[in-house]
Amino acid sequence: MKYLLVFCAGILFSAAQSPIVKSEFIYENAPFPSCHASSLTETPNGIVAAWFGGTAERDPDVGIWVSRIENGKWTTPVEVANGVESPKKRYPTWNPVLFQMPGAELILFYKVGPSPSTWWGMLKRSFDGGKTWSAAEKLPDGIYGPIKNKPELLSDGTLLCPTSSEDNGWRVHFEMTKDAGKTWTKTAAINDGKEFSAIQPSILFTKDGQLQILCRSKNSYVLEAFSKDNGKTWSALKPTTLPNPNSGTDAVTLKDGRQLIVYNHVGKGDEFWGGSRSPLNVAISADGKKWSSLAVLENEPKMEFSYPSVIQTSDGKVHITYTWKRKKVRYVVLDVK
Repeated sequence: MKYLLVFCAGILFSAAQSPIVKSEFIYENAPFPSCHASSLTETPNGIVAAWFGGTAERDPDVGIWVSRIENGKWTTPVEVANGVESPKKRYPTWNPVLFQMPGAELILFYKVGPSPSTWWGMLKRSFDGGKTWSAAEKLPDGIYGPIKNKPELLSDGTLLCPTSSEDNGWRVHFEMTKDAGKTWTKTAAINDGKEFSAIQPSILFTKDGQLQILCRSKNSYVLEAFSKDNGKTWSALKPTTLPNPNSGTDAVTLKDGRQLIVYNHVGKGDEFWGGSRSPLNVAISADGKKWSSLAVLENEPKMEFSYPSVIQTSDGKVHITYTWKRKKVRYVVLDVK
């Protein structure tokens, strides 16, 4: 097999055989015209996805919708959470994040409020793999839960939630719970929101025992930082070689130790720079520093393909969901052997 190699912005691109083994929409028709910010997890009953949907982002009718894979097909989306407070007051919901507690419940974290600078954290629980959900629980003041990307369960039982705030500059911090979201602690922000503006981190595990985060930024590149104490303190943020057009990313540490990121490979000077969210790319790295292209999921110019969620399931496959033109949620499966 011949390979075409191209170097761009520190990324090695290869025209090798595509790792994509499935690509489909979670739904074809839905009772909402717009969707965004999907999340994905594996439960003992199968894969579950969530996203927010409604008239448009920020509209009060935006709720949290869930679909599950049953018998190889996605179930019809169902609204499982919303911002209704009274017959006359309803707020939009935002950024659902799913996490399956080992041997216990599936948790749905989400946000409610008029805007990202004023929203508050909420959660619901499911004890049957996402079929039914508990009543909503409001998180303590100042606690948002994981802001876009999945939390990680550490070896000491801490659920480490990567989060951020937008009320005083874009700043990253971390929230911890050891009892599945009943009680919480949090760190201070790891950046001042001035030199580097970062939100929506993803947590990776390095081969030398550290934690690494990759963050969306306003600084033209994906930003990274490292922790040697399980997320309590972090190194200063710095740019990676991966471009970022101020668009959400997600990343995962694979079972073999490699790192994988889904992101928009668009940088300053590119033809569609200026907030473009196409193309949507997958890159892979042996060390979290030098990245190689693995796949291009979408490349239609001037369209939005954004806000990916990525996990690796127990069978070794990589599963990705993302926003497709704000109209649908696309689901992709990769074989990364």
